[in-house]
Amino acid sequence: MVGIGSKVTSISWVVAGGLAAWAVARVAGADRVRRTETPVVPLLSFTPQVAAAAPWAALGLRLAGRRGPAATAALAAAALGLVVRPRGIPRPQPEASGPVLRVLTVNLYVGRADAEVIVARVREAGVDVLFLQEFTAEAATRLKQAGLDDLMPYTQLEPRGGSRGSGIYSRFPLREGPPVASVRAAQPTALLELPGGEAVEVVCVHPPAPELARDGAVRWRAGLAVLPPPGELPRVIAGDFNATLDHAAFRDVLGLGYADAALQAGNALMPTWGLPGKSAVLTLDHVLVDRSCAVLACSVHVIPGSDHRAVYAEIQLPER
Repeated sequence: MVGIGSKVTSISWVVAGGLAAWAVARVAGADRVRRTETPVVPLLSFTPQVAAAAPWAALGLRLAGRRGPAATAALAAAALGLVVRPRGIPRPQPEASGPVLRVLTVNLYVGRADAEVIVARVREAGVDVLFLQEFTAEAATRLKQAGLDDLMPYTQLEPRGGSRGSGIYSRFPLREGPPVASVRAAQPTALLELPGGEAVEVVCVHPPAPELARDGAVRWRAGLAVLPPPGELPRVIAGDFNATLDHAAFRDVLGLGYADAALQAGNALMPTWGLPGKSAVLTLDHVLVDRSCAVLACSVHVIPGSDHRAVYAEIQLPER
């Protein structure tokens, strides 16, 4: 019995220590550490799931009579809760009295996403700007056949093979925008001209994923680092960032002067990516706006054929 009790105590401390290490890694931004970033960056994507499990682990350890491990797990649960829970709480918005802009971003899963569903979503929501990642020439053809070109005749498209293509469709005229460097996939930009004379910079982004390979995290970090800070005009950056709010590099992008639309709307716990045919588990797709814009709504939608969910945001621009 003594041996069994010792094993239970050891397991209890492993569980509590693991939760404590996770909380410290997240709060301290351990994904910045170059020596450990390859495993840490992907793992921290699952922080919301760990935060949800931590209180139950602490309760189980307490009921098992393991006071030390239970206290440690409870502290970790509290720290993770402080990080994650605010994502479900809507935030006050700045005063903005300009026009409303409706945007949708979709990762097409190498062009496989259902074009009819995407066009139906554009039509039903009155989307003004559509951002597409993993955009192929075949996908462009199917979207045209589904009627997208009639709804959105203005484009900035860079179709490519595999997952490297991207594109922007718009109801309103587009002009060439300030370029954004491409680390792996195309990242088209455009200057959107609204009917009232207002102009908005729009950027479709798709940084590389932090692959579990040599320099995978380095390329991922470089892909986020090229994103520019807001300028004089309102800017919307949307796409598959391959990053979550638990990544320090993504928080650095927000620190440039952007707001995450889902976070502003209290909807940032909705996952947007999962294995094909499975439930979504990670929140990798985002719509970012500069902080002068007000986020009126943000929601996530299933797109058949894609491993990502679409993110819709309704944004009120500042008065010109």
